Amino acid sequence: MSLDLVIYGGDVVLPNGVMQLDIGIKHGQIAVLCGHGESGAWPAEQRVDAAGLHIFPGMIDVHVHFNEPNLGHWEGFAAGSSALAAGGCTTYIDMPLNGNPPTVTVRAFEEKLRLAAGQSVVDFCLWGGLVPGNAEELDGMAKAGAAGFKAFISNPGGEGEGRFREVDDWTLYEGMKRIASFGGLLALHAENEAITSLLGEAAASEGRTDARSFAASRPVVAETEAVGKALHFAALTGCRLHFVHISSPEAVRLISGARESGLDVTVETCPHYLLLTDKDMEAIGPVAKCAPPLRSRERVEQLWALLEEGEIDLIASDHSPCPTSMKEPASGSFLDAWGGISGAQSSLELMLHEGVRRRGLSYERISRLLSGNPARRFGLYPVKGEIMVGADADLALVDMNSSYTLKAEHLKYRHKHSPYIGRTIGCRVAATYVRGVKVYDLKSREAAAKSYGRPALPRMISSPTHTANLKGV
Repeated sequence: MSLDLVIYGGDVVLPNGVMQLDIGIKHGQIAVLCGHGESGAWPAEQRVDAAGLHIFPGMIDVHVHFNEPNLGHWEGFAAGSSALAAGGCTTYIDMPLNGNPPTVTVRAFEEKLRLAAGQSVVDFCLWGGLVPGNAEELDGMAKAGAAGFKAFISNPGGEGEGRFREVDDWTLYEGMKRIASFGGLLALHAENEAITSLLGEAAASEGRTDARSFAASRPVVAETEAVGKALHFAALTGCRLHFVHISSPEAVRLISGARESGLDVTVETCPHYLLLTDKDMEAIGPVAKCAPPLRSRERVEQLWALLEEGEIDLIASDHSPCPTSMKEPASGSFLDAWGGISGAQSSLELMLHEGVRRRGLSYERISRLLSGNPARRFGLYPVKGEIMVGADADLALVDMNSSYTLKAEHLKYRHKHSPYIGRTIGCRVAATYVRGVKVYDLKSREAAAKSYGRPALPRMISSPTHTANLKGV
């Protein structure tokens, strides 16, 4: 057999450990995995020496906001996917809000697919949205390839009649019944709107507009109340749930208890909830503003403990970019700044630095959280998420011995702000391959194959036991 590409001599991260293997690639898929040096028996058009590098399955970031259509000047598919490629991410799922129109109809979904196919450097899926009045669109979006549906229990912000809106209790309950009927999955931003809006209004009226007041306006109880309500509705409807960007150990424990009782529910957290605290938010400023807000050091450490116990299923960036001016409002009020963190380019490196180098987690554990579990939960496995024969050759080559300090000039975002600028990271992505084609190379710092990305169509799973508990995978 003649191969298109052989990557040899690297330390390959597999589900159950790390092995020095050669990877043979043909027609975009992994065709051969063999011991180091054995690939010499296979003729190949190209050979890449990966000695000294760890080879991970490409990250699958299930939570990014690229703001297409018509708000691409906030980020856009081209800039956002280039940043992901530079960070070792090979597939993403783009969220349905912030674009104009939001992705809450079949027509809007198909238009966004068209836009992504013409610009994305890496492979992609799309979320549909659940909002008041669009129940009849859900089935069609699922058939068009939606990985799932996103709903907000709290106000997502934005302007205009056509903006993405939060669900009321009836919309949430009926939407969950509809989604359960065709085996879909609902992802939730879980914060209680009554609590957050009243506390936020009180802070503003009293002139308390600093970071600490913002954090106090979105307390943990707002998250746990919303999580509890959604879990109750899931028990009644049978709808599969995924909770995005969970920030508190209290909420993780609620979700773990529901899973143990038989609900098909998973929990995601983000690098910023594992690396930054409320004190960092005060020190860094609005660039570190997000919702839910950053929490205390004590809660950060509890999240790490739950992650190590397997109670957190996956990690995603929740990359929510904006023009820098929106992080610097004329009022000077922290409350008025855009609430979203730009971090997608750094997720893999940050988690390897903090998780492996500092806390002693295994390479395979981090890989499972960033690649394997996302692929399984969102119907992309076994095509993606793992290095194995027959899977897409989606690979991140990482130098675990290369330390650097992140600077704005390293970032490929359209607007180069991030709370991680100035942080020293003890590893670095050297190259990224999507289906066997190099889409990023550190030496050139360029995407070598622009607009190479294509839709990665998920398999809709209706079985209630499909991934009800990923920690044993």
